[in-house]
Amino acid sequence: MSGETFDVVILGGGSGGYATALRAAQLDLSVALIEKDKVGGTCLHRGCIPTKALLHAGEVADQTRESDAFGIKAELIGIDMAGVNAYKDGVVAKLYKGLQGLIKSAKITYVEGTGRLVAPDTVEVDGTRYIGRHVVLATGSYSRTLPGLDLDGQRVISSEHALTLDRVPTSAIVLGGGVIGVEFASAWRSLGSDVTIVEALPRLLAAEDEEASKAVERAFRKRGIGFKTGKPFEKVESTEGGVRVTIAGGETLEAELLLVAVGRGPTTAGLGYEEQGVTMERGFVLTDERLRTSVPNVFAVGDIVPGLQLAHRGFQQGIFVAEEIAGKNPAPIDEAGIPRVTYSDPEVASMGLTEAKAKEKYGADKVQAYNYNLGGNGKSQILRTQGFVKLVRVADGPVVGVHMVGARVGELIGEAQLIYNWEAYPAEVAQLVHAHPTQNEALGEAHLALAGKPLHAHA
Repeated sequence: MSGETFDVVILGGGSGGYATALRAAQLDLSVALIEKDKVGGTCLHRGCIPTKALLHAGEVADQTRESDAFGIKAELIGIDMAGVNAYKDGVVAKLYKGLQGLIKSAKITYVEGTGRLVAPDTVEVDGTRYIGRHVVLATGSYSRTLPGLDLDGQRVISSEHALTLDRVPTSAIVLGGGVIGVEFASAWRSLGSDVTIVEALPRLLAAEDEEASKAVERAFRKRGIGFKTGKPFEKVESTEGGVRVTIAGGETLEAELLLVAVGRGPTTAGLGYEEQGVTMERGFVLTDERLRTSVPNVFAVGDIVPGLQLAHRGFQQGIFVAEEIAGKNPAPIDEAGIPRVTYSDPEVASMGLTEAKAKEKYGADKVQAYNYNLGGNGKSQILRTQGFVKLVRVADGPVVGVHMVGARVGELIGEAQLIYNWEAYPAEVAQLVHAHPTQNEALGEAHLALAGKPLHAHA
């Protein structure tokens, strides 16, 4: 039962946990990393990476269908789902192998097994105890469902089940119009499925700026993706061919399967957190801005901490906590300064405050918004994409929100992040030279316009 003592014992090897481990090891701290499944967690194995691979396969299918528009004669003969899965799994396997190598070379004590917090400084795995001068809780999240809605893995499935399907469903109902639901609806439509999204809130991607939501809804209508917004789910029944879903108002929809994408819950139940005095709320671990829990020397990172459930947030929090433990006194992470991307077609990428949130914070008369249409951007025309770059600024002050819709706009979020986090003024960004022809120019043009000198746009 008695175990080794480490500077840091980390429970969970997802983005937050492994980032803590790698950074702590770099800082010459002794580290034990405990993971019940595979290092890399949901993001690498059942989330971000495989879904983006699926979306890219869908993009290739769409481009093949539309190749005539580019003067290329090609024909889409069909979708080989075994081939798509082999490509997707190959990407994951390569990244997993690389990550395993990093953990090994960092001389981290890697423990495979289910851990439980049995004392404020101790995690137990299969009877062996690992004592930490500091403990980091990083146990991640799981696919939520709704009361009375049971996942059977066949007809009523989660995103994890969806990633292992050996076929493209002929038809699907997606319950939830957030990031996960919108991405799967987009991918499946590209691969040939008939898809309808059901969302209780008034619009798709309700956390995004309203104009971004509207642009996605317009694009989805054009692509033949159905959606019912403001329609809470009522019940699901099995039919001969799949499922029948009843939504508010008594309307019924039928499809081969129902994907439940109503968000992710924190994986904290039964792990001993509360028994050891860790303050919790609705299953989440509460922390201060330095990610310390209510128990001395116990930290928490990633999806179990209230806020955006994003791999890159957990990753950054992991680096922060390792540096905090090592006495480096890192600057706290600004939650509003974390980039957000939805990898549907079209993509949505955003930073900072929506126009509505900015008006709430600064007052409606103190906020200016500007929308630059990608119709004026050469590279966007080459890619045949539609969308916009929208800036939200404080009058006579910095840019506090950047919202983008269009193909590949996720790749522009890096500069948008710098603009927001450095509290840049439009005139400062307008001075920067943006390469031509790139979609990145759209960011430059939007700032030129907001600085009062529009060239390819009207102010």
